[in-house]
Amino acid sequence: MLTNKIHPTNPDANDPEDYFAASLGVIFPDDTMNQHGDPSTPVIYLSPSLGPLHLTLADPQADTSRNLFSHFLWNASVLLAEFIEEGPLPQWNTKDHSVLEFGAGTGLASIVACLKGARRVVVSDYPAPEVLENIKENVKRNVLERKESPTKEELGDIAVEGHTWGVINDQFSLSNKGTFERILVADCLWMPYEHANLRASIAHFLSEDGKAWVIAGFHSGREKMRGFFDKGGLAEVGLEVEKIWERDVEGIEREWAEDRGREDPSARKRWLVVAVLKKIKV
Repeated sequence: MLTNKIHPTNPDANDPEDYFAASLGVIFPDDTMNQHGDPSTPVIYLSPSLGPLHLTLADPQADTSRNLFSHFLWNASVLLAEFIEEGPLPQWNTKDHSVLEFGAGTGLASIVACLKGARRVVVSDYPAPEVLENIKENVKRNVLERKESPTKEELGDIAVEGHTWGVINDQFSLSNKGTFERILVADCLWMPYEHANLRASIAHFLSEDGKAWVIAGFHSGREKMRGFFDKGGLAEVGLEVEKIWERDVEGIEREWAEDRGREDPSARKRWLVVAVLKKIKV
């Protein structure tokens, strides 16, 4: 099960809320945890090939930052990291590629991409200092310390950048137009008013033959997410869907559907949409 890869560090044993949260899967076996950790509870991603990855969560100081929910690790990031690490390959391969992640949160998917051989990785999120500093600490702990260890693992370059979706006239955007062969997007579709900006950023940074991997959970509602994949909206920026499907936390897959009628909130938390975007060939 996807969520078995995530383990919270030992929280305050005297806090009854922690006991309750840790027991939800036992008390309510049909209820799936779709968010993990918080600013006071780091998590460990148990990678089958890379070893445990220790991740802290940001502590947003402003309402603008807090409302972006980067202070949790979401299942979409876990699934994206799993695909990058375990495949199926070559579809999810990042080795020797340049990689950019939007809305990175903890930076988990980017960290796994770097450890799996990406040539260059840029981890981006909303330019709130506390969010970016937390990502830098996670990168330092899980990547840079490996490069500086006695074994001196040979890993690609990795950097952290602030990026506001749709803002493509700053120095970073102008100097990196069309340079990334893989773009990672995990749980960034729950704000319909940002869909156009996110599509614009993907199109700007994606290389001509690149792929954008987009994964999002349905916990916020299918109707909020589906507009991102609007064919006309994607075409306006020169993008199209190569493949799209749904997958649950147990690995069961089914066809993508824009509308499944009334969905039980607990049941839909188990499911995620997975899509591969590419540039339209002229």
